[in-house]
Amino acid sequence: MSILPSLDELLETLRVVSLPMNTPFRGVTVREAALFEAPGGWVEFSPFLEYETAEASTWLAAALDAGWQPQPEPVRRSVPVNATMPAVPASQVPEVLARFGDLTGLNTVKVKVAARGEALEDDRARLRAVREVVGDEVRIRIDVNGRWSLDEAFAALTQLERFGLEYAEQPVATVEELARLREMLANAAVTVPIAADESIRKAEDPMRVAALGAADLIIVKAQPLGGARRVLDIVRDTGLPAVVSSALDTAVGIAFGARVAAALPALEHACGLGTGAFFDRDVVAGPLVHDFAIAPGWPEVDADALRQLDAGTARTGWWRERIADCYAQLTRDSPDAD
Repeated sequence: MSILPSLDELLETLRVVSLPMNTPFRGVTVREAALFEAPGGWVEFSPFLEYETAEASTWLAAALDAGWQPQPEPVRRSVPVNATMPAVPASQVPEVLARFGDLTGLNTVKVKVAARGEALEDDRARLRAVREVVGDEVRIRIDVNGRWSLDEAFAALTQLERFGLEYAEQPVATVEELARLREMLANAAVTVPIAADESIRKAEDPMRVAALGAADLIIVKAQPLGGARRVLDIVRDTGLPAVVSSALDTAVGIAFGARVAAALPALEHACGLGTGAFFDRDVVAGPLVHDFAIAPGWPEVDADALRQLDAGTARTGWWRERIADCYAQLTRDSPDAD
């Protein structure tokens, strides 16, 4: 096993970047991230700013795992990637899809729904607009982020089934509600598969999703789950198909997600690794995704981009303190700690 860096060694190569976004996503208009140069390449630590140390420390564990531990071997040379549609007005759908470039190779679009302050009709309008642009052959999946109640989810999915949904991601908040919703949909012959996201990455026991029959597939994210090996363990233990998705990562984190996806024993769905389209500029010179596919590997970080996207002294100081807190948390949680 490789020796992990000390905190001082980790901070020696720290670069904090601030990436402006061309489309607000998850309420974020500027994405901050900490990058470290590990022996094999650059790794990322970018928990959202509001996350407390206990949650954010898992993201640091993922960076340490990616940069300083042996990684799973890939079993495929290319990972399919979906486009993502934020919860924008229907009139903006063509403009957002245009940011993904030539749509000839597109086979899947993930559409955000249930945004705060919006009604189901707004979601229907967005889905209609997406279908008009991409045609009937492209898969559409929706992401609810657990914002519907059980009754709202059943009513909504009954109505949205007509769009031929590939699946609905985290339509309700709890594992028990997911399980009950699957029963309700089956009894009503509504054929919308259910995917678990937050019930996997924010749960103390992700295995409950499989134990309760709460999902048809799972969404896994390399940073929030603590790294590649942890992701592969969860996929193996649940026995469910998996989709690897980003957490609005920079190109460094996207490449990490692609390496994880390439190591999955099976990959039946396109992965959510195309969110780099929402950045005005990224930390690499060119796009990682080509024709809605990404080859697993280590990205070449652009030195000029690092300088131009530098978050500044104050923000770098804030991240240094956050990293120190998370490192201390991981040290306390380590089995080797006294």
